Amino acid sequence: MDKPPAAEIRILSGGQTGVDRAGLDMAIGLGLDHGGWCPRGRLAEDGAIPALYQLRETDSPLYAVRTEQNVIDSDATLILYLEPLEGGTELTRRLARRHGRPCLLIDLERPPPADTVRQWIRQAGVRVLNIAGPRESQRAGIYRLAREYLEQVFSGVGN
Repeated sequence: MDKPPAAEIRILSGGQTGVDRAGLDMAIGLGLDHGGWCPRGRLAEDGAIPALYQLRETDSPLYAVRTEQNVIDSDATLILYLEPLEGGTELTRRLARRHGRPCLLIDLERPPPADTVRQWIRQAGVRVLNIAGPRESQRAGIYRLAREYLEQVFSGVGN
């Protein structure tokens, strides 16, 4: 079994409900550094993103602006989703390609073993990982699925 990625990894996310928050909560829970960009006003579908999440605001209230900035500021992007891939999640995939960043898509209906993601992180030399995917209102239950999967991938890191 592969070891979890090094504790030096930094997790980025946009702070939206669903996968974004699962990534941030996993990082906080495991003692990993976290950050990222969020829209001006700390906008999310459930209101203002709590200050607990160490995010910086873009100059724009548009979600696409923070999505692109998080792709640019990361070494790679991990997209966790449930079919179909659409909206902001599909935009994230396109932006990763446009900016030449590695991108791994994990369908949470049929996720590979956590070791698969660990190996990809190591092989890509990732130190800053953008975690993205659908918001909770688009895919009910995705926060829980994403958090559980991410904790498998990163378990033992930072302890």
